[in-house]
Amino acid sequence: MFIDKDLVAASATPLVLGILADGESYGYAIIKRVNELSGGRMQWTDGMLYPLLHRLERSGYVTAAWRTADNGRRRKHYAITDPGRDMLADRRMQWTVVAEALHRVWQSAQLPPAAAEGWS
Repeated sequence: MFIDKDLVAASATPLVLGILADGESYGYAIIKRVNELSGGRMQWTDGMLYPLLHRLERSGYVTAAWRTADNGRRRKHYAITDPGRDMLADRRMQWTVVAEALHRVWQSAQLPPAAAEGWS
């Protein structure tokens, strides 16, 4: 399934902050987690993720530190900060409002079952 780039962009910050709220992680693992969470329907790339991580770091929502894995490979690990947790809580409230409004619209629009799947 194709997911519009506007939806991907809008959901990227809360997804990354939510993943990091579970513990620090590095780029490839974040991409893999998004893929798992979406059941393979969201395929992020390095070119999409790293600019977002750098922007979140500059904004103070995440910190970054280089770590060496057991195999000797160096990876930049990201961790959520307290302001990042505040941002995540704020985005969660915003998404809840949007999701509830969409749910109501789709229920009243009497969409075919496949289009409204997962919203009952």
